[in-house]
Amino acid sequence: MKTLAFTYHLNDIDSVAKDVLQHLTAKTILFNGDMGAGKTTFIKALIKAMGSTDKATSPTFSIVNEYIIPNAKVYHFDFYRLTSVEEAYNFGIEDYLESNHWLFIEWPERLESLLPKDTQTLSITSLDDTMRSLKLTIKSPNLNKNSAMTEPKF
Repeated sequence: MKTLAFTYHLNDIDSVAKDVLQHLTAKTILFNGDMGAGKTTFIKALIKAMGSTDKATSPTFSIVNEYIIPNAKVYHFDFYRLTSVEEAYNFGIEDYLESNHWLFIEWPERLESLLPKDTQTLSITSLDDTMRSLKLTIKSPNLNKNSAMTEPKF
């Protein structure tokens, strides 16, 4: 496991997103943080850094939004409103998990039992109105103490 830490001003979010993108080795990214910490805001910056021209929005009520990036898709989930695993099965979560596309998941703890093993976690903390702390945890099976990190999949 490896952890990278970033502290940034919201004006610098696009450059931080580009930096973080270079360290993503899994296609399933779990986003942790309190309500209003900036999870969706950072996802918007990541989508932009990945080359999408789509306008990223919060999927709080739709549960999932789809964005087109060059040669792939990003599925952005917000599981905050889910109350059971059955609800996830009702909207076809297994199809998304097996799609081999990028999965950005907010509130992943609500469906932890369904998530793939090869994930990375972004934890965002609001320091004040304009400053954020971000920690990227890499727990990919492709990474061990004695080897270099694999090349990013993006």
